[in-house]
Amino acid sequence: MRYYYSADVIRAAEAPLLASLPDGALMRRAAYGLSVAIARELGQLTGGVAGRSICAVVGSGDNGGDALWAATFLRRRGATVSAVLMNPDRTHAKALAAFISAGGQIVQSVPVTTDLVIDGIVGISGSGPLRPRAAEVFAAVDAAGIPVVAVDTPSGIDVHTGATEGAHVTAKLTVTFGGLKPVHALADCGRVELVDIGLDLAPSDMFEVEAADVKARWPVPRPTDDKYTQGVTGVLAGSATYPGAAVLCAGAAVAATSGMVRYAGSAVQQVLSHWPEVIAAPSAGASGRVQSWVVGPGLGTDDAGASAVWFALQTDLPVIVDADALTILAAHPELVADRAAPTVLTPHAGEFARLAGSPPGQDRVGATRRLADRFGATVLLKGHVTVIVEPGGPVCLSPAHQSWAATAGSGDVLSGMIGALLAAGLPAGEAAAAAAFVHSRAANLSALDPGPQAAPTSASRILAHIRSAIASL
Repeated sequence: MRYYYSADVIRAAEAPLLASLPDGALMRRAAYGLSVAIARELGQLTGGVAGRSICAVVGSGDNGGDALWAATFLRRRGATVSAVLMNPDRTHAKALAAFISAGGQIVQSVPVTTDLVIDGIVGISGSGPLRPRAAEVFAAVDAAGIPVVAVDTPSGIDVHTGATEGAHVTAKLTVTFGGLKPVHALADCGRVELVDIGLDLAPSDMFEVEAADVKARWPVPRPTDDKYTQGVTGVLAGSATYPGAAVLCAGAAVAATSGMVRYAGSAVQQVLSHWPEVIAAPSAGASGRVQSWVVGPGLGTDDAGASAVWFALQTDLPVIVDADALTILAAHPELVADRAAPTVLTPHAGEFARLAGSPPGQDRVGATRRLADRFGATVLLKGHVTVIVEPGGPVCLSPAHQSWAATAGSGDVLSGMIGALLAAGLPAGEAAAAAAFVHSRAANLSALDPGPQAAPTSASRILAHIRSAIASL
């Protein structure tokens, strides 16, 4: 797991170190780690530190001190260093003195010959967009194509929500200290490197699953398993208008586990022609043994669709509600009011707005938490960074690291995968997180197979790469 921490938690963890170490020692420890990361970056960009030109853009807080100390360390390794002071009267005094003593130069703007810029304007205490002068400085940096290394977090991006409300820094690399912050998953921070400065941090309630976590949870057949004990996924999807949604959803459920998929819907002929291993049920009520239901993709919002949603949510089985079923649920939230069995809602932003009454906005985590609590359901908010929240529980962030899954039908594939994992017995949050991880990996594989020239991709290709994505774990 990769854990993410609020600014308050980081400050609380820093307090005992600040009290026990000599004045300024913790800052120099962090700045040294920053300088090492910058040296590696310079090595990749230009071949080394000596003779390179580095400019620090320095704010008035500790981030400015970190930037100045890092520039000082790099000066001692042979770099030419300069600094633009945003507020000269409030610059960290000891760091500035060390910088000047090492031969650093104070300048009014970033030199055009600069190889790399350090963003040391604001850190985890900052809020709002860049002030006009800083915005002007970084607009010139961007125009010149100079790479930027951000200290802790790119200035102008909210550390807790990843929101940008105006001018902000675009970083190639962000170097953070002690623990990751939500911004590092929720916003574009470039590559993120974590420097260990000795903080004692417990696991938090905001995390990102990694390959090892998914591998440990993904169902693998045991010697005593049969098709029933591995989970039977029921699929209520598709219509005369959208039969493809049923094909994608059922096919994804088949690919995700080795159990059984039962299909109850109007697209039987299309589903069976693609997936002969799927069992056709005459109706949802006569489907036989089922251990989870997927309801909604391509279902339609007419009376037949509403009846399917009502049927699934009246059972005592885990249910994933997606697509048209979310539109129906938005009009009839009472359908989940008293459910004891797990329920997973998987809206995109538009469907979220129907359920919540307003779009998720800039604070996607906060909005998802509120919706999960309101419906008493696990909510998976789709996006470049998928947010998964259980009611009253932890938050899982699932960065895609690419956008290949942003294609029609991709959500139908994800729904089938989640339904299969629910049928196999995974808890709702774990099923959603594991499926989102593998779905993202399958999307990337599909766009790169048989090489980068294969891109762009499609939902059918994503489905075809689910098994490869699981195998890669």
